[in-house]
Amino acid sequence: MIELNELTDAAQKAFPAGTLSPSREKSWHLAAELGWLMVRLPEEDGGLGLGREASTAIHHEMGRVLSTAPLIPAQLGLGAVAASSMARRSEWLERLAGGEYAPLHLLAANLRASSGGTVSGTVYGVFDADMAAAFIARLPGGYALIPSGAPGVSFHERPIWDRSRRLFDLVLDGYAPDSELKLVGTEAAPALHDLLAAEAHLALAADCLGAASAALDMTIEYMKMRRQFGRPIAMFQALKHRAADMKSRIVLAEALLWERVHNLDASNIQMAAAKTLSAEAFAAVTEEAIQLHGGIGLTEEHPIHRFMKRAMLNLQLCGSPDHWNEKAGREALAMLR
Repeated sequence: MIELNELTDAAQKAFPAGTLSPSREKSWHLAAELGWLMVRLPEEDGGLGLGREASTAIHHEMGRVLSTAPLIPAQLGLGAVAASSMARRSEWLERLAGGEYAPLHLLAANLRASSGGTVSGTVYGVFDADMAAAFIARLPGGYALIPSGAPGVSFHERPIWDRSRRLFDLVLDGYAPDSELKLVGTEAAPALHDLLAAEAHLALAADCLGAASAALDMTIEYMKMRRQFGRPIAMFQALKHRAADMKSRIVLAEALLWERVHNLDASNIQMAAAKTLSAEAFAAVTEEAIQLHGGIGLTEEHPIHRFMKRAMLNLQLCGSPDHWNEKAGREALAMLR
């Protein structure tokens, strides 16, 4: 059995701290060589059969370096195939575990089915579609795997602020789903959705907190170096308090994240709460970090702004804070009735 600290050490050696957003291609191939695509895949399917702790630890370390490799959507896509009853399940598990890329989208889809059974519309939030062999999406008839070169399938890039990632819209125009590539039907789709949503929330929360920790470390190092009135600004009491507040937000969100990692009975809303708290902490930390860097923090040359841009996108993935706060509020009210 691989220990958690072994995974963390391997990630830190492969992606050293301070090396932000390394090459996507090199990062992807390295992640595949290290077996990270197979971390959650059951042993009977040729995977490592590790639990949530392992994937969460990896995503946390990838967040620290603002990884460009689309590991989160790749693991979710592989997990969808593993949990499916697809006719060609074994073939695609082997292909995806070997390094081919089939992402699950992380934003909502707007799709409609015709009377002839074809599907048209747009699937939003598809990362790195230009390197995908296939896509996994929830169609009107259930979840399905969509080959990238199939008739009626195209994609176009959506320009975003976060340069460490590439976001695409997947466009279906009269796409005829292949019955052999159907993961689950309409009846089983909600259960698969909840399974994937829980994994997505944990992965994004870990990404947020890894990046937030790196941004805080970068800020503290700058405060030790930057001098004003003849001494480092890290010695100023007011700035110490602000840095301590940043650390407190991270630690609080980490506590909730790891509780959810070990809580196998947590609901989808409870999982989303961990992601929401982590994303909000990430955004708050990066805003403070830029202010504590002073003028240089507002320049393109300094990397601190890259953390804020990632934070703004993470806030929206898999549901915005407003969406989940409303869901949690309604659930709480229902329990009082």
